[in-house]
Amino acid sequence: QVQLVESGGGMVQAGESLRLTCTASGITFSKAAMAWYRQAPGKERERVVLIGPSGTTSYAPFVKGRFTASRDNGKNTMYLQLDNLKPEDSADYFCYCFNDNSWGQGTQVTVSS
Repeated sequence: QVQLVESGGGMVQAGESLRLTCTASGITFSKAAMAWYRQAPGKERERVVLIGPSGTTSYAPFVKGRFTASRDNGKNTMYLQLDNLKPEDSADYFCYCFNDNSWGQGTQVTVSS
């Protein structure tokens, strides 16, 4: 059974940073294409970054160099470093596994101005 668990969200002020973590179990993580998505209240879920099995990344245009995704296949974990956060980055952030079409439960990020 696939399980994805996010952590690291919180409340910060504009300009500050957070590091999100997604830990996977029940999958061959080293072969899994993964992604980070986010969903703000009243808005559709949108992809933040796609990260391939070897760590190659493809970011959404709105990231503009502020976020960095990485993964450690030995730990079945991927990360999302959020820097220079803005109030419009406030959302629930989710990890997603393409191989199994599985979602985590999300972690909330709130950025105040």
